[in-house]
Formats: sequence, structure tokens, C-alpha cells
Amino acid sequence: MRLVLDLIRIIVIFTLVGGIAWYILGQVYTNNGIEQKDQWYGIVGIYILLFVYYRNRLQFTGWYKGKRSKKLSKASTWYLIIIAVLCIGAPFLFL
Repeated sequence: MRLVLDLIRIIVIFTLVGGIAWYILGQVYTNNGIEQKDQWYGIVGIYILLFVYYRNRLQFTGWYKGKRSKKLSKASTWYLIIIAVLCIGAPFLFL
């Protein structure tokens, strides 16, 4: 039961927080004249950032306490954050 509750929590976090972040970022893209076809890079960046945040913080605060739960390495964390920032900023390069 704890696993199911944690999966529901993950789905809600990614859907709610990802949706709000996507709405805000979509407004920024639209206001700067970025075409609809180039905006998907931003959502990829948002979900990479959510993944890093979940793996490094949120997985330790849920109902399910797995034995194999561990943080991402510092190198992996930085690489993913850099990729996410590049993805979010990429549509500005296509103007």
C-alpha cells in the first residue's frame, strides 16, 4: 500500500508542479515570440529538473522507504542540471 501511495504522490508532483512550471515557461516563450514547435525543449528541461529534485530530496520524504534509495552522484546531478538549463534555453537560440 505504501508503494501505491508513493506512486500516486510522484504522479501528482510531476503532473501538478510540471504543469504549473510548463504554463509559466510557455507564457515566457509565447511573450518572446517562440514558435509552438520549439517549446517542447522546455518541458524536457522541466521534467529533468523534477527528476533530479525527486531523486535527491523527495524520495526520502515519502511513505515508501526502499533499501536501494540513494541520491544521484554530484557529477550526475550537475550534468543533468546543465542539460535541463540548456533545454530550457534552447528555444531562445532558434529565434
